[in-house]
Amino acid sequence: MNINEAAKRLNVSKRTIRFYEEKGLLSPQRGEANSYRIYTERELWRLQTVIALREIGLGVEEIRRALGNGEGAGDDGELLRYLEIQRAHLFAAWLEYKEQLKTTEAMIDAARRERTLPLERLHALADGLKRLRETRSSWKDVWDFDRRASSHDVETAAATGPYPHYEATLDTIHRWTRPHEDEIGLDIGTGTGNLAGRFAAGGCKMAAIDQSREMLTKCREKFPQLETKLGNAMAIPYLDGQFDFAVSSFALHHLTDGQKLLALAEIRRVLGPRGRICIADFMLGEEDEPLAGGESPHEGFIPPLSLLADWLEDAGYVAKWQRLSGLLHIVYAVPIR
Repeated sequence: MNINEAAKRLNVSKRTIRFYEEKGLLSPQRGEANSYRIYTERELWRLQTVIALREIGLGVEEIRRALGNGEGAGDDGELLRYLEIQRAHLFAAWLEYKEQLKTTEAMIDAARRERTLPLERLHALADGLKRLRETRSSWKDVWDFDRRASSHDVETAAATGPYPHYEATLDTIHRWTRPHEDEIGLDIGTGTGNLAGRFAAGGCKMAAIDQSREMLTKCREKFPQLETKLGNAMAIPYLDGQFDFAVSSFALHHLTDGQKLLALAEIRRVLGPRGRICIADFMLGEEDEPLAGGESPHEGFIPPLSLLADWLEDAGYVAKWQRLSGLLHIVYAVPIR
């Protein structure tokens, strides 16, 4: 078919089709008689794919790398990578829109109740929203987890590695959480999936998220039964109320204190009404000395245990905790309201 027929078939303009040809995303054949472009069903499928990817926000360069040139089939793995990245970005944007809507509703309620909205109150609401956005976007992977994925299991298994009593800690999380076979759980910062794999082996359905694609690749190789998604604890790529419990091991200490609190709020968002939380990580107990200069021997940000305990109490949870070794603690919480 010619360009007019292709444009009509896909309900796009000829100008749009020519644009993608100029960018190297399409390479239709030319007719022998008149050199007019000829669009095959394969070209139409490719054009439809390009339009769909543009609709969810992928850039032209990202699409070119994912699909290959106009003649090749492209790399399915590369396309999947970009789709996963885009899904993570869309969830973060969705959460930001929710927060903007909540802030706007608060402004409207205050204005109606007080008949006016003082500028300082307006500024305070806007500043709070700005802080949330900055907190969520400020995290950087300074530890290069993609590079470390290949050796992660070796490091965690070593007695002198960065995570002491690793296997015993995972067993304790599983024992404290006491999952039922019909429950659905979420492992946050799953790495190569060792904790989620323990729960899945017990019969419950498990989902797992991590910000490192290479970690997730290892996780999928080891535990193909897990549902895995690219994403981080401050923008969990699931809708509200999806899980019966959430667990995490040796992950939250890579977040600053402000980021940890935002992550806890995200965890609560994706849990059902009776959803419980179990976290094992490095924390400072009441008797522990503050770390000099804020430095951490565990490559992260070690919070006081009270940071999590106070948030859980304010959020309506009853919690218990226990020191496992050194600064390693486990916290378990269930909602009471």
